[in-house]
Amino acid sequence: MGSGESLFWIIYESNLLFKSISVKILAMINLDQFKITPKEISGTIVEHVRARRKEAHLTQEQLSGKSGVSLGSIKRFERTGEISLSSLIRISVALDCQEDFLQLFVKKQYQSIQEILDEQC
Repeated sequence: MGSGESLFWIIYESNLLFKSISVKILAMINLDQFKITPKEISGTIVEHVRARRKEAHLTQEQLSGKSGVSLGSIKRFERTGEISLSSLIRISVALDCQEDFLQLFVKKQYQSIQEILDEQC
């Protein structure tokens, strides 16, 4: 066995060991603690919409007129986080944030080489 082949096997074995250790570490981590709830997501969206509305110097009434969404729906949304998808899209267009919707559910970008390796298995 030549030195190049020996190096290959050392790297190969190291990679297998790394994968094994990574899997064991991930198994020990409670991933549920990193998940956010639908209510938290909704609350964050409300905060973002309210902030964009205020940055645009729009009242709820003005946003209603500009978006075509009823004032009651906007008030309810900012209070409870409840709104129809079509109304939320109209609000995003009125606030010039429609591009944000195009980023929903796009293919996930890889954060590490490990994610690429895991996807190939």
